[in-house]
Amino acid sequence: MRPLRALLLNCTLKPSPAESSTDLLLAELAEAFEKHDVTSETVRVVDHDVRFGVDVDEGSGDAWPTLRQQMLGSEILVIGTPIWMGQPSAIAKMVLERLDAELGETGPDGRFLTYDKVAGVAVVGNEDGAHHTSAEIYQALSDVGFTIPANGVTYWVGEAMQGVDYTNKDPRPEKTAATTTTLAANTAHLARLLAGSPYPAT
Repeated sequence: MRPLRALLLNCTLKPSPAESSTDLLLAELAEAFEKHDVTSETVRVVDHDVRFGVDVDEGSGDAWPTLRQQMLGSEILVIGTPIWMGQPSAIAKMVLERLDAELGETGPDGRFLTYDKVAGVAVVGNEDGAHHTSAEIYQALSDVGFTIPANGVTYWVGEAMQGVDYTNKDPRPEKTAATTTTLAANTAHLARLLAGSPYPAT
């Protein structure tokens, strides 16, 4: 199998070293990726000075250009987010807004630089809303050129009106483990297919 690279963006609101359920789920996904010869790097976005905006570079000190280069150097992008108020986190929405700049970035062949890259989603929360959250992120990622695989999300949501976090679940929920395994397998498979047979030039 051809080695692949995955960038996992943790869009928790909590700076390091605070415990993060999103971080735990992404760590489990990274472990699942290893079985498919995919090397993962996880970045907690809130630890970096990513500026608000919709440009590739928002000026001196903006950390997004560095993260963007990591993304462009990877075949797989995963957005990991908690659910707040039934929505993706503000950090996740900021990342999507920065990705909007890719609509104006094309290569010599006229294709988006994100074409032939595959994206997935990881969601955690204590209320319902994983499907709504993943749907919002799916649509945005597809708009800017990423391809979403079948079953392109892993998630865990706790019982409504309760305070149990994913980090408190021991043993890990079997259903979430199964969706994580599927996300890793389908994402790696699709990324290899696109690497061998890219989308046509426009």
